[in-house]
Amino acid sequence: MAARLIREASALGIDVRDAKSARVYLIETDAPRIDGAELNLEARLLTDPVTEEAHSGAAPVELDDQIIEVHPLPGVMDPAAQTVERVLSDTFGIEATVSTGWRYDLRGIGAADAKTLADRLLANPVVAGVHTEPFHPGELPKGHAYEPTVTHVPIRDLDDPGLEKLSREGHLFLDLHEMHAVQAEYQRLGRDPTDVELETLAQTWSEHCVHKTLKSRITYRPGETEPSEADPIRWEGRPGHTLNADGSITIDNLLKSTVAAATFELIEEGVDWTLSVFVDNAGIIRFDEDTAVCVKVETHNRPSAIEPYGGAATGTGGCIRDIIGTGLAAKPIASTDVFCVAPPDTTDVPAGCVHPKRVLTEVVAGIRDYGNRMGIPTVNGAVYFDERYIGNPLVYCGCVGVLPADLVSGDAQPGDRIIALGGRTGRDGIHGATFSSAGLTDTHADEFAHAVQIGNAIEEKRVLDAILRARDDKRPAIGQRSSVARPLFHAITDCGAGGFSSAIGEMGERLGAEVHLERAPLKYDGLSYTEIWISEAQERMVLAVPQENVPALQKICDEEGVELADLGHFGTDGAELILNYHGTEVGRLPMSFVHDGIPTPTREAAWNPKPAPKIEPGQTPSVREALLKLLAHPNIASKHFIVRQYDHEVQGNTVIRPLGGPMQRGPIDASVVQPVPGSKKGLAIACGLATGIGDPEVGGDPYEMALAAIDECVRNLVCVGADPDRIAILDNFCWPSCKKPQNLASLVRAAEGCYDGAKAYRTPFISGKDSLNNQFTTEDGRTIEIPPTLLISGVGVVDDVSDCVTMDAKRVGSAVYAVESTSASANVDRLGGSLFARHFRAEAGDPAFPRVDLAEGPKHARAIAAAIRNGLVASCHDCSDGGPLVAVSEMLIAGSSGERTLGAEWSCGDAIGRYWSERASCYIVEVPEEHDDAFKALMDRLGAGWTQIARTNDTGRLSVDGDAVPVTDLAAAWLGTLDW
Repeated sequence: MAARLIREASALGIDVRDAKSARVYLIETDAPRIDGAELNLEARLLTDPVTEEAHSGAAPVELDDQIIEVHPLPGVMDPAAQTVERVLSDTFGIEATVSTGWRYDLRGIGAADAKTLADRLLANPVVAGVHTEPFHPGELPKGHAYEPTVTHVPIRDLDDPGLEKLSREGHLFLDLHEMHAVQAEYQRLGRDPTDVELETLAQTWSEHCVHKTLKSRITYRPGETEPSEADPIRWEGRPGHTLNADGSITIDNLLKSTVAAATFELIEEGVDWTLSVFVDNAGIIRFDEDTAVCVKVETHNRPSAIEPYGGAATGTGGCIRDIIGTGLAAKPIASTDVFCVAPPDTTDVPAGCVHPKRVLTEVVAGIRDYGNRMGIPTVNGAVYFDERYIGNPLVYCGCVGVLPADLVSGDAQPGDRIIALGGRTGRDGIHGATFSSAGLTDTHADEFAHAVQIGNAIEEKRVLDAILRARDDKRPAIGQRSSVARPLFHAITDCGAGGFSSAIGEMGERLGAEVHLERAPLKYDGLSYTEIWISEAQERMVLAVPQENVPALQKICDEEGVELADLGHFGTDGAELILNYHGTEVGRLPMSFVHDGIPTPTREAAWNPKPAPKIEPGQTPSVREALLKLLAHPNIASKHFIVRQYDHEVQGNTVIRPLGGPMQRGPIDASVVQPVPGSKKGLAIACGLATGIGDPEVGGDPYEMALAAIDECVRNLVCVGADPDRIAILDNFCWPSCKKPQNLASLVRAAEGCYDGAKAYRTPFISGKDSLNNQFTTEDGRTIEIPPTLLISGVGVVDDVSDCVTMDAKRVGSAVYAVESTSASANVDRLGGSLFARHFRAEAGDPAFPRVDLAEGPKHARAIAAAIRNGLVASCHDCSDGGPLVAVSEMLIAGSSGERTLGAEWSCGDAIGRYWSERASCYIVEVPEEHDDAFKALMDRLGAGWTQIARTNDTGRLSVDGDAVPVTDLAAAWLGTLDW
């Protein structure tokens, strides 16, 4: 810690001559047995005697200039303190309150520099307090008893400004149509809502929970396009679309008419291996006869913008819980992550924003710590940099799980007990769902500090172990024939956005539920009944358990150290949600209004595409200059400094890791895991992101972005050996405010691209998520919108993992082919949206954006899969950021080692577009000499276009058009830029 602080301080221009760090434990107890000997014993439990020493009382000042102590603020989750409290209780019988912190003794700096280090490197004021002397309070903060008072919120007589004020100041974030619907319901009931009823509706109707924009009716008005670039969308005949006389299109339920429609049409056409789509926490596909695989990808953008470490950690923890809560409980086997942040060298950071370098460092640390501590490998991901993410970084967290194929669904039954398992409830996470549905401003870090959650991975691991035992009670192992034995519970879900409100509300949608909120275990006294109901505190699951099975479940939980609470039962007269607190009814709502009462006004979308901006051209660089600069570009350069922080082999089922080649440094296109021990079948995991092609500000089209992202995801999976006929995908839309008709139109176009892409590639969507209103309003009133960003994640079945291929070049004398469409529609020379065009503004080259050929792309995927299956391919890599030359360079970097450095001779002409175009559906394939004829014959027979672009050699150089660039220089550029 101290050495890292010195290094990072130097990067800020602060010269710390020496530093020491120490972990601080504050232990408060009434136990008389705490004496010197006991403290020494406890110190031995808290320290590593090889590297650390312990002091009790006020530790001596190690260095003589500055002291900084960082401690969590009251109410902030402190997992280390929880563990110490448990050890003191279980081992010594001592009941104590514990708080932890960090202390830094610094030499050579003044108070101003110390404050800079604290603010920039050591603490986030949202969750931590900074002290300039040893922190030793008289007593640790404690909650105080809550005096229950049922609060009614006057709403029936409010005018429109009053309704809008109540929505904003009450952190409901409901629009005026929705506030009118709430007002009308309570006018019908003849009473005002209680505070907990109003909060229940706000959570359930939030954009985060109900996806009301994507599910809305939309009138889309197409704009004019250039004759040479006619609208590629064919609107006629699309499900749920009506073409109006004025040229507009009415879309009934955008999500149902595009993403979901593609999936259900594919199922009707024979894609029969989907088991559960769009109805559970995660989508489920059949893996083999006895086993199912489920996948979920979430976003955790708003909390990560305020507190990156906690936001990302609870993002991945929540996604893992989504998997645990899928079907009748799946086992998580792999995680993924994707980050979109501003460039790390950004100097102008608006007030209220965390510096992007710290954002990336901390979100990586949060996902690293949570996944590693739970023992779940993180195997796939990506990073994308754009200055418009400065106030609203995007943090995508994904998880893959496995479960018996006969346990893919469950429903609560009348009379089932509502059982909460896991962590206790606190104020962390209050209004997380509603806060995540609004745009950010420079004041949100102060206003919504209570929405930040800090996770405890060890607690979640205990919960996972207990639930899997309850699921597998008297059942065979995964991958073996299932017996008739059923789990101890009828249904399960996680406490995600909205806490108990959403979890119990969703499980009891048909039946109703009666809840006794005082039974929920609390982290500290003082929570109101409303806070208990809507808190999003982490590591909690809700199960519907038959009364007769509760004792058996309690026994398992006791053995696993998991707290269990019986909160009530499912099933009420009239399917009502009834909330009680210490015998007083504090809320009563009909489930029909909670889930179906939200109004769905028609939204207006207007597409006015902007032409690509005219940029003053720069001088065309040499191949060497362009190649080295592109390889060093943050969007291309190696992310090994992230990947190597993750344990990607912890469960022992990883076949292809995120980095490959003899030195384990190549950017693998997709990872492969073996979900079922002993089986030859594998599961490939990958993603696609094509933000540059869809940016309307520079002439891009979100429709083409969606197609390109699907195409890239499919290519990444196929490159390692996945069967293109067994690929399932997920969508994650992150958009700026769709109250603007232009932004909503870009969302419509992306959704239409999802429909066309899924149908063409026959890749069903099985799950998804959207995060809208991703923008930041600065203190001077500027609004910084993120670029429309669509992440496509995918999984593909690999029939035999021994056939898998990686992207590292392997042989001298191999032919290197670009396998892609050679038709005019392929646009192989187009540079629009490419890093080369944006970075160099070169004089030559076609500035138009590339398009996906929906007939050729799937055909080429199947041709490459056949070549890999027949053993004709030594290595395969998709052509993406930077174009074909960058892809070949990455293959050589990955394939070289200290003993041998491969080289290659480029043989595909000298057109700039041939070097740098980031066209779709392009595979770069290494074919050994002995398979050359067979490979070309197979491509010809399957109708796949191919061009030999290079041949490998032993020169250690990539030779292109007279330039011979040593592979060691390529590797230095690619490996050295972002390592901090």
